[in-house]
Amino acid sequence: MTRSVWLKADDEVGDWETRKRRITAGLEAGVDWVVVDEADVGRVRSLGDVSVAAFRTDSGTALIDDVEAGESDGVKDELQSGEEADTYVVGKNGEGDGTADLPPDFSGSADLTTLRREDERANGAYVRIFSEEYESFAEEAAADADYTVVVGEDWTIIPLENLIARIGDETDLIAGVTTAEEARTAFETLEIGADGVLLDTDDSDEIRETVEVRDEVERETLDLQWATVTAVERTGMADRVCVDTGNLMEHNEGMLVGSMSRGLFFVHAETAESPYVASRPFRVNAGAVHAYVRTPDGGTKYLSELKSGDEVQVVCEDGKTREAVVGRVKIEKRPMFRVEAEVDNDRVETLLQNAETIKVHTREGRTAITDLEAGDEVRLFYEETARHFGEAVEESIIEK
Repeated sequence: MTRSVWLKADDEVGDWETRKRRITAGLEAGVDWVVVDEADVGRVRSLGDVSVAAFRTDSGTALIDDVEAGESDGVKDELQSGEEADTYVVGKNGEGDGTADLPPDFSGSADLTTLRREDERANGAYVRIFSEEYESFAEEAAADADYTVVVGEDWTIIPLENLIARIGDETDLIAGVTTAEEARTAFETLEIGADGVLLDTDDSDEIRETVEVRDEVERETLDLQWATVTAVERTGMADRVCVDTGNLMEHNEGMLVGSMSRGLFFVHAETAESPYVASRPFRVNAGAVHAYVRTPDGGTKYLSELKSGDEVQVVCEDGKTREAVVGRVKIEKRPMFRVEAEVDNDRVETLLQNAETIKVHTREGRTAITDLEAGDEVRLFYEETARHFGEAVEESIIEK
């Protein structure tokens, strides 16, 4: 499941300048969607690259007040530019938000009728949960909506258990929240969580923190193991790869690399100062070109394949992960060590550059590869599976 953050920025938020400030904060934070009135779609497109959801109402003129308030003819042209949203949502100023009464028989619902049209007039539903009847209405809408946005009365967190259990497989369920903490609750409910949250706040810090919560719940935590070093041998020259990311790494972070996909060694980022070189907290000196590096999707890539714009997985000592963007890959000939280790009666190994700035993680902490000895224990990620083109496969593959 890919979680998403939707930012509410329709006319209920305020005038255009207020909405614009909120949208700009959302773009800078990295929200996935901005939710606006239909007439605002072109304005959002001009601010940045983000998916846009538009409330579709009968009037289609929700923002005409901005023009009447004295905005220029250029704004009038923009409002009438015909920009298409990525998705359209019904329910505002309708049955979904309580403006119109729910019909006794949902088959007579105007909102549901619009959802069911084959002209793709709308593929999202917006429902305020005032009572169990509105829960049932949301459930009915979810049968036809790609996205079902549910908001509790007064924007308090609603009990999501029923909705997740009933409609979680039929639609992308988006829960209304006002804080990052509420977003965390929505994402973690029933251990399944909502697919996304609709955030209603002007607080730029709260917007940023909500995006951070989204990223955090998306990331996996790996079970890193201790392996016993059985050999550290000098080898000849090899083509060594430095992975320079566009992200700064912390002192306890690095990447998982190895000659064998089933056993990937934890190699620290170059965050430590050295008598010989300055720290490079964006870099992991990851080994020879043939080695694997783990990626955020749980796959692997050869170090030789990496290029600017790719994503790699950054890991800390306790197994928590995040993603980093590759900014540059440096390949140079360097003298190498072959490091061999044993875990679960299996032998794994890798090649690392013969240099004291390259550090692995042992029981004693960060240890330079030049100080590593047989009998030391090193941190690594081990899985009893083979890989083909970076994907785990159930077949017998011999690596040696």
